Amino acid sequence: MSKIWQKVFEDTSAHRAEIVRAILDREGLNPVIVDLKDSSYHFGKFEVRVDPMHVLEAIRVIKKDINFE
Repeated sequence: MSKIWQKVFEDTSAHRAEIVRAILDREGLNPVIVDLKDSSYHFGKFEVRVDPMHVLEAIRVIKKDINFE
């Protein structure tokens, strides 16, 4: 049976999604990036997803360690 990955972050910037993925990976949460951008028209978003058992920890790390402002 395949896992259903849960979204913990989304943004239109590939760079921001990669930063979040790298930080979550450093924490051992094994995130993946899902590219939902339309290749023809260049709109859409990137999602960072984790295994359902890591969702709460991933959200905690994002809130504590990541600020793009």
